[in-house]
Amino acid sequence: MMRSLWVSKSGMEAQQTQLDHISHNLANSATNGYKQSHAVFEDLMYQNLRQSGASASDQTTLPTGLQAGLGVRAVATSRQFTQGSLQQTGNNLDVAIQGKGFFEVTLPDGTTGYTRDGAFQVDNQGRIVTNNGMPVNTQGATIPANATSVTIANDGTISVTVPGTTTPQRIGQFQLSDFINPNGLDPKGQNLFAETAASGAPQSGNPNNDNLGSLSQGFVETSNVNVVQELVTMIQTQRAYELNSKAIQTSDQMLAKLAQI
Repeated sequence: MMRSLWVSKSGMEAQQTQLDHISHNLANSATNGYKQSHAVFEDLMYQNLRQSGASASDQTTLPTGLQAGLGVRAVATSRQFTQGSLQQTGNNLDVAIQGKGFFEVTLPDGTTGYTRDGAFQVDNQGRIVTNNGMPVNTQGATIPANATSVTIANDGTISVTVPGTTTPQRIGQFQLSDFINPNGLDPKGQNLFAETAASGAPQSGNPNNDNLGSLSQGFVETSNVNVVQELVTMIQTQRAYELNSKAIQTSDQMLAKLAQI
């Protein structure tokens, strides 16, 4: 059977994978802290029909060889951890990171997850939690039920004002973590990532210190998806898919001609 059929098949599958990534990006264009991703491809092995440098005669060698490529495959998902735009919300518990770092979140199994989504709430125990109720690492900060205001400084310090006092009281501190290879983090859904061997160990610290970003109260970081760019990439992906499909049709027509001989 003609190699071109299988080569084009692999090309169509690769472009379908790229379209899956584009669709996911567009679906999350309004998701807080979402980071754009795209597929990374590599060519498959080659079939050597004539080896470069092989002997052509007793006194000559082949200056070039003849190789037939066997197609393409998707090998990785690459994420762009660029800064998303900050959107003002007016909610005192919403916090955006400007710069590097992730919020630390305690997952239901006791392990630590990491997120850029700073849209937080207060649970019935006064803890600062995510929208899914998972506690955020604030060094044990508990917001009193009678607190009249909550202040979060750019260095992560959490202070509250209670009735009868005019001086804010410090109750806790946000912690951020960064990784030597954020692309190695494992996406878990719910705007969360998990540490892996590829990401390296988390490097924790206070915001606005140790190369970590600062915090902005009353803002959330929006998705860094560029919708126009995604639509352009979608058109390119569609055309590449159509070209691979056309190659299959052409191979089929050539086989049909052979069958008529």
